[in-house]
Amino acid sequence: MCDTLLALGNSTVDGNVIFGKNSDRPFDEVQLIVYVPRKKYERGNVLKCTYIEILQVNKTYAVLLSQPWWMWGAEMGANEYGVVIGNEAVHTLEPIRNIGLLGMDLLRLGLERGKTAREALDVIIDLLETYGQGGGCAYNDPSWIYHNSFIIADPNEAYVLETADEWWIVEKIKNVRSISNSISIRGQGDIRRDGIIQQAIEKGYCKDDKDFDFAVTFSGSPISSIPSPYSRQGKATILLKENKSKITPKLMMNFLREHQAGICMHGGFESTCSQVSHLTKTKKSIHWFTGTTLPCVSIYKPYAFPIEGQKFYDSGPYSAINSDWFWCKHTISKPINRKTEIGRIEDSLISRIDYMLNQEDKISKDEFIDKIRSLNIEAWNKSYQILHQ
Repeated sequence: MCDTLLALGNSTVDGNVIFGKNSDRPFDEVQLIVYVPRKKYERGNVLKCTYIEILQVNKTYAVLLSQPWWMWGAEMGANEYGVVIGNEAVHTLEPIRNIGLLGMDLLRLGLERGKTAREALDVIIDLLETYGQGGGCAYNDPSWIYHNSFIIADPNEAYVLETADEWWIVEKIKNVRSISNSISIRGQGDIRRDGIIQQAIEKGYCKDDKDFDFAVTFSGSPISSIPSPYSRQGKATILLKENKSKITPKLMMNFLREHQAGICMHGGFESTCSQVSHLTKTKKSIHWFTGTTLPCVSIYKPYAFPIEGQKFYDSGPYSAINSDWFWCKHTISKPINRKTEIGRIEDSLISRIDYMLNQEDKISKDEFIDKIRSLNIEAWNKSYQILHQ
């Protein structure tokens, strides 16, 4: 249960790409903001992902991730080159596998190995075809298994990648797009795996190539072309389309706090972390993470690469939950009565970040990142203060 939203520069106020995602997971599953620096490896090294081992590459890029504590992969994140990815659980007519790469593993691997959205897309496709996807997607619950869809973006372009077991299809995003928990690419897509149409015909999903419509064919269900304001994907689509050319990072945060359709999800499944990324072509990309459950009562904290000096945890998987993690403290408190104060703090952070981006040409790179570090620590400190007041 998640929602990922994307607006290209032709649909935003400042002409830059804006990405957003809520990670909806079991309400008590801790999710940490973790940082992994770029690394080099010797030829032939093996990488242990959540369930299986794969060959490691010679070099990986620095990544900032929102990571469930028990797994190797991540729900969403960014890399040092301004690539961002969010994934969704989807269910298709194709069989699920008890072992393989998690969709969250594929997401992290795409960020670690792709300098651009297209490179990350190709990485995920290659790994999907080589190793397959599968395995339990919740801690100690091997029965919760699903296929995955992704939005993959950089400051210049973005893609939707949707999968059905080893099969995949791609749509290049033209302006705004959202994905939730159902496959959504209509028709034959812009790129697709060779043989996917023949696979559908042989399985009886469709009659012939003219009858092939990926979302309908691989879900086995009719799909309305009119978005519903009562479904999360429909509501996200409506919000994006109604606000074309008006979208800002703040507005994207507001979208992720929407309650009518449950984009900000409460209950047994909950929005356990949230990310908004402002991807700029000529300036520093800014990545905002809550690092806490429920974006409606959380402060988005700003990050920019290089991440050193900003608040993060070491990458998992961890063997046990630590009650001192901020996520745990926030979950106990859930400062519902502090929404106004949270809004003021966040608005102040956004205003100062915007001013810095407008002044970036007048200050050195070192000064810029020093200011980001200061604002990042300030955001975390104010989050702690709210819990203790």
